[in-house]
Amino acid sequence: MARGALRGVRLVQKVSSTRTFARVAPHLVPTVDRAVHRLTRGRVLLSARMLPGVVLTTRGARSGLARRTPLACMPEGADAAGWLLVGSNFGRADHPAWTANLLAHPDAEVNWNGADIPVTARLLEGEERDAAWKAALAFWPPYATYQARIDREIRLFRITRR
Repeated sequence: MARGALRGVRLVQKVSSTRTFARVAPHLVPTVDRAVHRLTRGRVLLSARMLPGVVLTTRGARSGLARRTPLACMPEGADAAGWLLVGSNFGRADHPAWTANLLAHPDAEVNWNGADIPVTARLLEGEERDAAWKAALAFWPPYATYQARIDREIRLFRITRR
């Protein structure tokens, strides 16, 4: 990675670790991402310019209605055979709604690089979660700041193609 790009990533990591970002980003980032993704017919996800991203479509845990959520993700395996999703909620106290949706309805869909892909989600626990958490921290160190700020354990999901 070029020196300038590396500085840019470090700046974004520092900013994304702040409490102000945690208050503002959940309202701003998904709204902008959904609008740009829709306008570009799935070709562009702005937040994915810094981290890989998907648009996750789940069924609401209570409503059963389709819910679309742009999320940062960690691709796993060759040709993104699966993805790791981190329910950090920007370091806020509550679990993000999409995690409850996946717990209730693990069959979902992701839009990855403009393609809709049916997936199944699995909540990670125990040693498998520990290994995935270490990988997530290496991938995006601000997750450690998010976890330190809250009492709940951040949910991690592995999603794989159906």
